[in-house]
Amino acid sequence: MPDDQEKGGEWLFRLKGNQPELQAGVALLFAHPVSAPVTVRQKSRHGDRLEVRELAVSSDLNAWAHWPGLAQVGRLTSLRQQKGKTTTETSYVITSLSSDQATPAQLLALVRGHWGIENRLQWVRDVTFDEDRCQIRTGAAPQVMAALRNLVIGLLRLGQTRNIAAALRALAGNPRRAITLVTAHSPTFRRIMKHGYAVDSGDHYI
Repeated sequence: MPDDQEKGGEWLFRLKGNQPELQAGVALLFAHPVSAPVTVRQKSRHGDRLEVRELAVSSDLNAWAHWPGLAQVGRLTSLRQQKGKTTTETSYVITSLSSDQATPAQLLALVRGHWGIENRLQWVRDVTFDEDRCQIRTGAAPQVMAALRNLVIGLLRLGQTRNIAAALRALAGNPRRAITLVTAHSPTFRRIMKHGYAVDSGDHYI
């Protein structure tokens, strides 16, 4: 993440169970705020479904968190009403965007756009990789493991894999295929493979 900022990039992440201390700290901040957070609310209606989203943001946790580049944390509360039933969900976000770079309304728009992509990715990480039960929690290791899972998912999708769970089982039984998956998009490696060992061109994992 610091490298992204050095290149002029910024980041926004949702906190989950693999960062329990930071998530608990953010939750505690909004439960007992040092100063009043800045809040924005947005309503939308789709047929008989009403959705209300409220994002509260604060920079009061920056020094405590010791998270490189952290500028703001946020609490997103989503309320849905449909057919007389009301559900509420609370999640927490962190971002390198400061209050001067992004207003709460802009952050909410970013969160909504990001969630569409992230929800699909997160579902695979949660269900297929069972990420929430991962015991790797020391230092930057959780971020590294999340990045590696994202890399694997991205490579499989780049190879037009339809069923990631089935692909992982197939690759687990054939390490050579796994290596090919990582290197298949390198022209140099393709030339080496062509003159080295045969690869089944019909294999959609490659």
